[in-house]
Amino acid sequence: MASVNKVILVGNLGQDPELRSFPNGGQVCNIRLATTDKWRDRQSGEPREHTEWHSVVFNDRLAEIAGQYLRKGSQVYVEGSLRTRKWQDKEGNDRYTTEIRATTMQMLGSRQGMGGPSDDGGSYDAPAPAPRAAAPARAPAQRPPAPAPSSSGFEDMDDDIPF
Repeated sequence: MASVNKVILVGNLGQDPELRSFPNGGQVCNIRLATTDKWRDRQSGEPREHTEWHSVVFNDRLAEIAGQYLRKGSQVYVEGSLRTRKWQDKEGNDRYTTEIRATTMQMLGSRQGMGGPSDDGGSYDAPAPAPRAAAPARAPAQRPPAPAPSSSGFEDMDDDIPF
């Protein structure tokens, strides 16, 4: 029987990303992502909430993008898989860390300094071994018809952001 190891999270960064580069040119970016469940207590009627913290790891190009564009408080959508790794602390004791190895990241909310929502959502996928021809073909079909021009003037702006 097949198994599935998939994680989907939407949350906010608790601190700025930690980006590291390796001598071979590779990069890794670590973030701490908070997800919050909110509900109303059935007995007292008072609102309750619980925040869970997740360690997320981005690699290579996805790490570079996350390190460049994400900041503390940024809302982000992340897809990936759980990975547990073993390491030793200063005393030589074995320790285990479970983290999400991200394969897809999408920045949510407004672009920094733009004052409005992002037109394309800022979605990024880690490079796949085989080309993914279906993803670009679906993107235009999901967008609603073009809205009437607004007074902000940012819709026709060609910026250098790689998305």
